[in-house]
Amino acid sequence: MTNSISAAETGKPDMIWGILMLICGFLAIAVPLASSIGVAIVIGWVVLISAVWHLLFGFRSGSGIGGFLWQLLLAIVYGAAGLMILLYPLAGLAWLTLVLATFLLIEAALEFVLYFNIRRRVSAGWVLVDAVITLLLGILIWAQWPLAPPGRMARSSASA
Repeated sequence: MTNSISAAETGKPDMIWGILMLICGFLAIAVPLASSIGVAIVIGWVVLISAVWHLLFGFRSGSGIGGFLWQLLLAIVYGAAGLMILLYPLAGLAWLTLVLATFLLIEAALEFVLYFNIRRRVSAGWVLVDAVITLLLGILIWAQWPLAPPGRMARSSASA
């Protein structure tokens, strides 16, 4: 006599979550500017919460006044960035796009370096493919940056 739960009972909440995620995905595609602003607001809150954590860590760290000042400086920078993204989400979205492009370009450069360090290994070619694709994506975003935050880029590609 075992207590077993039927698959129908446990699968229903998962199915509901799946349907909700599907609806949210369709809405993100249908209304890219609104979903992009929503993502910018969430990122703004995450950065603002990170500022609070840096401030708390500065008070709790035992690394002396230098460590506290460093954490305080980081908290101020994070707090300012988070507030700016929350207060001006469209401008924050444009800057987040620039940060993404920069990140992709740096990642591509590091992947090229990695490829040249491991090029004699069996699967090193995939690292080179990843580096080239990442570099192209970073260049495409960077080239469109002042004109095309993610919402506008998605809207223009959907209408083409």
